[in-house]
Amino acid sequence: MMRLLLVLVVVVPALEIFTMIQVGQVIGGWPTFFLIVACSFLGAYLLKTQGLRVWNQIRREFSKGMIPGEALLDGACVLVGGTLLLTPGFLTDVFGLFLLVPGLRNLFKPLLKVWLLRLLSKGRITYFR
Repeated sequence: MMRLLLVLVVVVPALEIFTMIQVGQVIGGWPTFFLIVACSFLGAYLLKTQGLRVWNQIRREFSKGMIPGEALLDGACVLVGGTLLLTPGFLTDVFGLFLLVPGLRNLFKPLLKVWLLRLLSKGRITYFR
């Protein structure tokens, strides 16, 4: 857990700064700034539209008496993807975009399922029926 925290706090921001500097050297400072701001606005828009879509899907499944398993996975992906797109940086924007676009999000959902099932089998997540 400490390694993951180290990566999130130190390595990812350092890579983001390095990437921003490299992009700034290629296209210039102001275009880089506006590109970062545009990515944040795109992230906010996608977060709103995809969040509403997933929320409506969850409500539909609950109204039919079903447990919204896939929809909740979509919701988790949208939440993380939107957060990544709202943070400044190009690497987090790319990963956030993968989690927000429905077709691309389906590439990550099987990995998320395996990870959650592994946590359940180890007893790190408790659930009630």
